[in-house]
Amino acid sequence: VGLRNPGAARPDAEVIGSLTLVYDHHVRMLSEKLLDLQHEHHDAILSTLHVHLDHHNCLEVLLIRGRSAEVRRIADTLISTKGVQHGKLTVTATAGAQE
Repeated sequence: VGLRNPGAARPDAEVIGSLTLVYDHHVRMLSEKLLDLQHEHHDAILSTLHVHLDHHNCLEVLLIRGRSAEVRRIADTLISTKGVQHGKLTVTATAGAQE
């Protein structure tokens, strides 16, 4: 997990995170699993970007907002989904949490 602001390390800090995932969309049911997980957390996931890297691989970037511990839990769940090849979360405290 990349950390761009020391305040973001507190579990109760309000943060925004950028989660990058790379996966092979041909892995059986992986796209559906990732989409279902994203829908389960629709209140925290602000936006997603989906890019087709090549015939097999996709890149997704998700913006996730909430308490640091919850953002990290959501990211860990998505990254640990079987078939995800790479995942990285970078977080920063929101303006209100930096004061």
